[in-house]
Amino acid sequence: MSYLGVGVSPGNVPVYHGSNLKAIDRRVRLAELVLRCVICGFAILSAVLVSTDTQVKEIFTFRKTAKFTNMKALVFLVAANGLVAGYSLVQVLRCVMSMIRGSVLLNKPLAWAIFSGDQVMAYLTIAAVGAAEESAVFAKFGQTQLEWMQICNMYGKFCNQVGEGIASGLLVSISMVVLSAISGFSVCFVCMAIKKGKVWEGGKNYVMSTRVV
Repeated sequence: MSYLGVGVSPGNVPVYHGSNLKAIDRRVRLAELVLRCVICGFAILSAVLVSTDTQVKEIFTFRKTAKFTNMKALVFLVAANGLVAGYSLVQVLRCVMSMIRGSVLLNKPLAWAIFSGDQVMAYLTIAAVGAAEESAVFAKFGQTQLEWMQICNMYGKFCNQVGEGIASGLLVSISMVVLSAISGFSVCFVCMAIKKGKVWEGGKNYVMSTRVV
């Protein structure tokens, strides 16, 4: 007899079908891999767009160069995207290796570590994009009460490229939030599998023989 992937042997020993467990894990792992690749790509793109953006403007006899280091929020955005790109690359390699081996993640401490890392990166990207967007609004529209100029009127090319970098960073932050939800599901998946008595070692399926009273 089977119910929700759980079978009962003649000796009243619960047996859990490995095919359902591995199928769910495969789908989750594939979605995670795709998202991590997307995050890595857009994080690199955002960091490159912002860090390489410069524009020289001549004001009377002075030459003023606009670059990302002039705004601390943009420096924060570049640093955050660099960290996220490196972290995502490591996680992509982990996902690829686990898919090649065909093993199922049933390591509770590792699942929690991945979930915690994804949470930290999600909060980091949200904070960086939020700070950069706030600075971009002031650069675009200025602040008359504080007599801040509309910088983008003078440095249009610089502002446009920074805007593209912030947009890429926004995609990174959204993807990290979605990925954090997937990581949270993975933690629940591991906890339920361990609770049911399913043990995976070296890609082989073992069943804990806990007799039902």
